Amino acid sequence: MATLQVIDRDGVSHDVECKPGLKVMEVLRELDYGVAAICGGMCSCATCHIYVDDAWKDKLPAPMSDERDLLTELSHYRENSRLSCQSLVGSEDVDVDITQESLQAFLDENPDLRHRLEAEGKWPLKR
Repeated sequence: MATLQVIDRDGVSHDVECKPGLKVMEVLRELDYGVAAICGGMCSCATCHIYVDDAWKDKLPAPMSDERDLLTELSHYRENSRLSCQSLVGSEDVDVDITQESLQAFLDENPDLRHRLEAEGKWPLKR
């Protein structure tokens, strides 16, 4: 088993065990504050955008040209940006940060959760 160290929308770190060979997106979709992955992993929407800690980015396979093209069009692109649908979990641990934009897409797809977070004063974020 590998461990994804996920930084959620509140900046809290979670260690999530996962099987090598899964897409990072598949693991993150199961979290309460995961990614929307609206296109289902087809590399066409960027709603599964994550930031990979610089110390860990070499532990993921290099991005293909279609992923790079989509990422570089994002206003919130960084050098450590990845699409979790295109990132396979290997046998080593990886540290990822779910982006604010991916969280917004997730909450747009899950309005009940968004309403609950709004009622609790946890959304929108006040960073």
